[in-house]
Amino acid sequence: MTRPALMPDSDLSKVLYPPIEPFVTDFLNVSSVHTIAFEQSGNPDGEPVLVIHGGPGGGSQPSYRQYFDPSFYHIIQFDQRGCGRSIPHASVENNTTWNLIADIEMIRSKLDINKWIVFGGSWGSTLGLLYSQSHPDRVTSLVLRGIFLHTKEELNWFYGGGAGRFWPKEWNDFIKEIPKSERQDLILAYNKRLFSGDVNSQTHFAQLWAAWENRMAAMAGDRTNAIPPGRYSLAFSRIENHYFINDGFLRENNQILRDMHKILHIKGYIVHGRYDMICPPIAAYKLMESWPTCNLDILPTAGHALSEEPIAHQLVKIMDSLANKKEP
Repeated sequence: MTRPALMPDSDLSKVLYPPIEPFVTDFLNVSSVHTIAFEQSGNPDGEPVLVIHGGPGGGSQPSYRQYFDPSFYHIIQFDQRGCGRSIPHASVENNTTWNLIADIEMIRSKLDINKWIVFGGSWGSTLGLLYSQSHPDRVTSLVLRGIFLHTKEELNWFYGGGAGRFWPKEWNDFIKEIPKSERQDLILAYNKRLFSGDVNSQTHFAQLWAAWENRMAAMAGDRTNAIPPGRYSLAFSRIENHYFINDGFLRENNQILRDMHKILHIKGYIVHGRYDMICPPIAAYKLMESWPTCNLDILPTAGHALSEEPIAHQLVKIMDSLANKKEP
């Protein structure tokens, strides 16, 4: 789900690799409507790893490159349809899970990559699992964080008041501009406003939607009234809401767990914060039960954000272990 921006009080310089620049940035026309941005960094002859950002609609970040040894890994990341540098901005036309899976395959084919490691968190874990189940012969390992299986139960938790029981003020900020008569379905209520046709109103409600999620991201994060930027919020909130109101375009509620038999041969590594308010750890536990070849690390002092030090440390440790061919 959420965008894993660096928290203001985080100092990850001792955990992450130093910042690097991509050696290629490019665009790929994936349909008559959409052009997606992608980049390559690290070692062009190294082990390929695909980085899948969250949201949907979150966009990739330069800091994502720092989770990988750039001398070993060929790091590929892209902005999914409608977000980041991809165009058209905030568009939900022809924007579905299955479109994104097809886009990933177009990138892999363009770069002439046979197989790659898939690395993703939150919605990135959702898309990574669904891509792997669709193309199980193209994935060597899955490294996932903050598991989101895109079920009704998970959405009901976050948009039905579950997390709000722990953070009542922040929950009230999220719901107070929605009439009480519409609060039984906040995803639908926000959908009406995010797609109202009034740009100023859309941006306002987009910022409220994004702020609720951002405030819940880290266990010890900043929960002040900082409002996310309007342009970012518009893409993030419209696209995320579009996916949620359409049940992720999945064929059934527990589709990911149903189809785990397709990827039992793929080694998996799951990192999840014990106090993840956005994606509670039960999803990671259910996934582990369906996936005997995975390792699950539930971290006792972390929430949801990629940038929390315990999460970042464990993910770098896993990627270093894969580079050294050792178990983390």
